[in-house]
Amino acid sequence: MKELKYTTQFKKDLKRIQNDPKRIADVKKVLKILQKNGSVPKEYLPHKLEGVFKGCIECHIENNLLLIWVNPFNNVIKLIRLGSHSELF
Repeated sequence: MKELKYTTQFKKDLKRIQNDPKRIADVKKVLKILQKNGSVPKEYLPHKLEGVFKGCIECHIENNLLLIWVNPFNNVIKLIRLGSHSELF
């Protein structure tokens, strides 16, 4: 099992959706999968990013709810951002 590390910005992003139980449940589901497998299934459309987030991986938790992370070490997943396209880009 991988260790999840949360950036300060990720914590702020998570706090922004705390009043939406469905979104929180969806995020927790994806984080459990990510922690267990180190990646997410293709249904979440994972892909590498360029530009500001070069070297990071993004997936779609919902249609317009994105999760950005990076695997800096073998057993650690660093959660970078969580939000909509317009909030992140």
